[in-house]
Amino acid sequence: MTPKLNQASRFAPLFVLAALAAAGLPAHAATELVIATVNNGHMITMQKMTRHFEQANPDIKVKWVTLEEGVLRQRVTTDIATKGGQFDVMTIGMYETPIWGKKGWLKEIAPDAGYDVDDLLPAMRGGLSVDGKLYASPFYGESSMTMYRADLVKAAGATMPERPTWEQLRDIAAKIHNPGKGVYGLCLRGKPGWGDNMAFLSTMVNTFGGQWFDMSWKPQINTKPWKDAVGFYVDAMKKYGPPGASANSFNENLALFNEGKCGMWIDATIAASFVSDPKQSKVADKVAFAQAPTAVTPKGANWLWAWALAIPAGSQKVDAAQKFVKWATSKDYVKLVAKEEGWGAVPTGTRKSTYATPEFLKAAKFAEAEKKAIDTANPNDSTLPKSPYVGVQFAAIPEFQAIGIAVGQQMSAALAGKVTVDQALATSQTAAEREMKKAGYYK
Repeated sequence: MTPKLNQASRFAPLFVLAALAAAGLPAHAATELVIATVNNGHMITMQKMTRHFEQANPDIKVKWVTLEEGVLRQRVTTDIATKGGQFDVMTIGMYETPIWGKKGWLKEIAPDAGYDVDDLLPAMRGGLSVDGKLYASPFYGESSMTMYRADLVKAAGATMPERPTWEQLRDIAAKIHNPGKGVYGLCLRGKPGWGDNMAFLSTMVNTFGGQWFDMSWKPQINTKPWKDAVGFYVDAMKKYGPPGASANSFNENLALFNEGKCGMWIDATIAASFVSDPKQSKVADKVAFAQAPTAVTPKGANWLWAWALAIPAGSQKVDAAQKFVKWATSKDYVKLVAKEEGWGAVPTGTRKSTYATPEFLKAAKFAEAEKKAIDTANPNDSTLPKSPYVGVQFAAIPEFQAIGIAVGQQMSAALAGKVTVDQALATSQTAAEREMKKAGYYK
């Protein structure tokens, strides 16, 4: 977002160019950094803050390409795989970073001493590194947790446990569901996508005792834990969810919650700063937080993710890109957002120093629950049966993206009532087997 300039400053560049021309000196155009990012709240704030970066680096201009999550993933994946060179900085996550870093598709992030890489939360630093080298810097980190309307739960005579079970949540949803008054008991993701509905559903499957692949890499979708989890999900959402839930992902559910239309919402911990912000949320003073729900095991009940900034190997503007990435993921950036927007609005889940700041802890009533969720997520041990892959809500293999998208479409269709749960799981199993056999994981 470009700030309005006064008359003098608007024409200042012209005077500079004229002076350079008179002196016979070349006038260098500013380096234009093209940055691809997702249309989430913290990224919108980053765009507002960019004027500070440009003022400190007058030789760099930033151009933003802001996209919906699914579109962003497609665009950056295509660009990096084809060495298209469209972007100088990409917003990617814990799924892409280790795979692309290993392939040599990303530049190593080379932070200086002032950046304080040791201040990054270990879970975030580890998930964005390959062989101890950082290939993306976390802009914000998250796990998942339960956000709920404490006033509605209390009025219903119910109590929310610190770590509820899915059965307990369904019982509470039944008590607070009141569509006549525009309140739905349970809001959950339904929009298809490996990072949309499947991010949430994978954690649900994990805690019901399921996994994506067994130790022989055979897909495990058409199994009892998946049937139990997806059957529970579809049934609960049909009874207590909002209409049209099969089209809802993070932003849609956030809007519903902020309007006071969700009794409970299980999603990214990063949402906590938005739902508790009175400028955005009509129920900011009524929201409370609990850990993500469990079923037969606590393993893999809450995901681990970071939206991070990475530099594609094909960028011709690496020095400028490194400067921007360090600036936007630094301790100083957190302080800048705190100064301009308040401590409740800072990007969280990345740095130890944020959680050691008294002003943040005072402003963010969700801080303790958020950090606990992040600290307890373990991508190396997220399923009850042993699994061959790393990842909580995804399997960190290149083939997972296509499999996750295909399965996500089936799960969304089951939620919309277009197919049965059994049909959706059988079709998903076939699609996953075909993809894994084609890639040579097994015969």
